[in-house]
Parts: sequence; C-alpha cells; structure tokens
Amino acid sequence: MNSNQFGKRGWTPDRIEPLNGKIFVVTGTTSGTGFEATKILLSKGAKVVMLNRNKKKAEHTIHILKQELGNQIEVLAINMDLADQVSVKKAAEDVLKVVPKIDALICNAAIAQVPQQKLTVDGWESQMGTNYYGNWTLQALLYPLIEKSKGRIVTVGSLGYDMGIKTIKFDDLNWDKDYSPNDAYSQSKLAQIMSIYELQNRLKKAGKNNVKAYACHPGSSRTNLINTSGSFMMKFIFNLMKLSPLTQSAEKGAYPQLMCATEPDLDQSGFYGPTGRSNWVGPVGAHEIKPHAKNKTTAKRLWELSEKETGVTWNF
Repeated sequence: MNSNQFGKRGWTPDRIEPLNGKIFVVTGTTSGTGFEATKILLSKGAKVVMLNRNKKKAEHTIHILKQELGNQIEVLAINMDLADQVSVKKAAEDVLKVVPKIDALICNAAIAQVPQQKLTVDGWESQMGTNYYGNWTLQALLYPLIEKSKGRIVTVGSLGYDMGIKTIKFDDLNWDKDYSPNDAYSQSKLAQIMSIYELQNRLKKAGKNNVKAYACHPGSSRTNLINTSGSFMMKFIFNLMKLSPLTQSAEKGAYPQLMCATEPDLDQSGFYGPTGRSNWVGPVGAHEIKPHAKNKTTAKRLWELSEKETGVTWNF
C-alpha cells in the first residue's frame, strides 16, 4: 500500500476548517457513525439536516447534541424511511423546502444481515431496497441542488462489497432462490459503491464538474448496525468481536465519511477507509478497491435497471 497522503496518523477531523454557513444532509444519525459524524460537523459550525426513520429517536438525538454542544447548534430532523420510496421522495421534497443549498449529502444509513428474506413495500429484497434503491432515489432527487451548490455526494459503503458473490445477481435480485443474509447485504453494498463510480463517469460525460461523488466505508466499527437487524448468532459473534482489537470506535468509523464530505481536492477515484489491518482499523486514507466494484458493464446495467425499477432518473 502506498503511504497515506495524510501522513502516519491518516486523516483526522482536526483537518476540517470551520464550517460556518455550510449545510450537510446526513442519513442515519441517531447512533453509531452517523451520530458521531453529525456531532463533529456541528462542532465545526455547520448546519446539519438529519434524516431518520424514527422520529422519537431523532428528537432525542437533537436533545443530546444540544446538551453536549450547546443550544446554538443548527440541527433539524426530517423523517425518512429509506426502505420506502414514497417516504424517500417526501423527505427529499422536505429537504429542498428547508435548505437553500447542500454542501454534502452523506448517505450513512443502512441495514445489515437481515436473517430471512424480506421484501420492502416496493417489492425489493430489504437490503437492496433500503441500502441501494433508497439511496439511489434520495441522491437523484437532491442532485440538482447539490450541483447548484457545488456540493458532494458521499456514500458510506462497506467492506462487505467484497464478501459475497462479487457481482449483481440480475436474474434474481430479490434472492428468491438461495437467500443468504450475507450475500444479499454484500450485493446491496456493492451496488451502492458501484453506482458512485458510475455516477462519476456520467457526470464527466455530461461535463458536470461541480459535483463530486465519493465512496468510503467505516471499517470495523463498534455500532448497532448488526444489533438492529441481524440474527441472534450474528449479534452474538459481532458483540464478541467488539471486544477485540479488530474493531475501533464509532467516532473513528465516522472519519472516512467526514473526510469525503469536507477534505478539499480529494481524488474521487479513491475508495476511503481505515488503512490498517484488513482495512478494518487504522489510519484513514485511500486504499485498494477490487476491480469488480468498478466493472463498467455491470454498473451501466445496474444504473439502467435502477431507473426502470424506481421510475427516477438523474437530471444531468
């Protein structure tokens, strides 16, 4: 691995300049890396719009943030369930009503390791529907304002992209045959990351250099992700792992998304996360991404399918 462009310690939030006047939209902020990212952005003077499916938890989160950072922080919550396209479209409308610009959209929310095959209201396998189609629609609808703001789109992927079948199962996207929590999750994360690199290609073709799109991952962070949707066994293993040196704090897990949202002149072709052991922990920077995540043929097919499935097209 080439040496980290940010030195031995890697990227850390002390590189973030004051963010007064900047506006960030962050999904999944009531716990884990999304909460930590929101807290750091607010502490630097940014305004944050939080998108979460649980209204009560979001209100509680704002209460905690104000306790920790003071009442002067600018933070507001909008309700959104990524698993439901109607909810995503409504949330995008609400965001466009309350903010004049978006400096970065951070797509952090996800579900993982759903034990049995489950379909969303829109008829998609739940991890694909939430992690991929939900983000696809949100990004597409907020894109015009992000472009006008010379902003960024940041997708928080996962190393899971490399732990499943390593492609998109177009002939059985819902896993009606051979459903496995891991393969379905892996596919949803691969799709998320793949669509960011495809977006970069399309922006370039359209001559749009105002918007930057980034893919990153939190490494192996101590968050509640598996606890909220995984099976008992998965939770058990994961909670044991939390005690091992192969995991890091949720705060550190938030560094890659913060870097992608704020660091000037960051190379879009990179994949960002911890650069230590197995890319689970360690200093944050760019590291290798496997070729299957940048497969142009698969990515193009996925993009066209997404337009058809969601009925949403990007307005370049």
